[in-house]
Amino acid sequence: MQFPSPVSVQWIASFIDAELIGNVNGSATGINEIHNVMEGDLVFVDHPKYYDKCINSAASFIIINKTATVPGGKALLIVADPFEAYSKIVEHFSPFKASLKAISDSAIIGEGTVVMPNCFVGNNVRIGKNCIIHPNVSIYDNCILGDEVEIHSGTVIGSDAFYFNTKKNREVWYKKMSSCGIVLIEDNVEIGAGCTIDRGVSAVTKIGKGTKFDNLVHIGHDTVIGKNCLIAAQVVVAGCVVIEDGVTLWGQVVVNKTLTIGANAVLLGTSGVTHSLEGNKTYWGTPAQDAVLARRELVWIKRIPQLWDKVMGK
Repeated sequence: MQFPSPVSVQWIASFIDAELIGNVNGSATGINEIHNVMEGDLVFVDHPKYYDKCINSAASFIIINKTATVPGGKALLIVADPFEAYSKIVEHFSPFKASLKAISDSAIIGEGTVVMPNCFVGNNVRIGKNCIIHPNVSIYDNCILGDEVEIHSGTVIGSDAFYFNTKKNREVWYKKMSSCGIVLIEDNVEIGAGCTIDRGVSAVTKIGKGTKFDNLVHIGHDTVIGKNCLIAAQVVVAGCVVIEDGVTLWGQVVVNKTLTIGANAVLLGTSGVTHSLEGNKTYWGTPAQDAVLARRELVWIKRIPQLWDKVMGK
């Protein structure tokens, strides 16, 4: 999430009651979680496993719960509970606003677009020209749809990220990170019935131009899907995945978090993707592997009883 204008790190430190060390005269341009940070961003870290990664990331300002060496040009904001400090900042700059109408007064809907009955279009949503939004679709606040997009019944665009801060030394183990990102759907995309596309935690979940979804597809937070992809029914894609242009995912494919599927790859039905995959290949199985090799292995597995009988002299 980008701030409306740069925010003094001294003001932020005062706001969250932090000790400030390092670049005390800097200004933050936005707030992000670790997977999406860029120069000028504010980020938080509260686990030793990620201290070095966070401090040495592209982020310029780090909310942290320990003193550490500060790289040049960066600043640390030291607090007892970085997650609570992060949440306070997000809630200040992106507060929850109830929408009391089916179509918000602040929504912008392009010429030639049809929004059918029982739809919800939230605050500051932008929908392009010549779109068709079928009945019972919900489009949450701040989401953006391009031109000639079609969304079928029962689909939800922009629901919160499934993303939690976990601490097992407190009564409530899982505390949700407030989602201040959006969903961006580019031109000529079709989304089937009963799909769910989560907004980014602090950045963008993106569906590229010309991509088509079947029914009952789920896309996790901050995932970026390229142009002209084909996603069949019951596909599940976790958060922070990059799916490059021209990829096909057939029915019931499951894709694990924070990996990349290369351009023009094809995943055959029921495959499980547990690691990044090269483009221009066809994959099958769990974990997904080259489909030719996977079929060959099956042939050999079926021959095991015959081979066993031969070894035993039967």
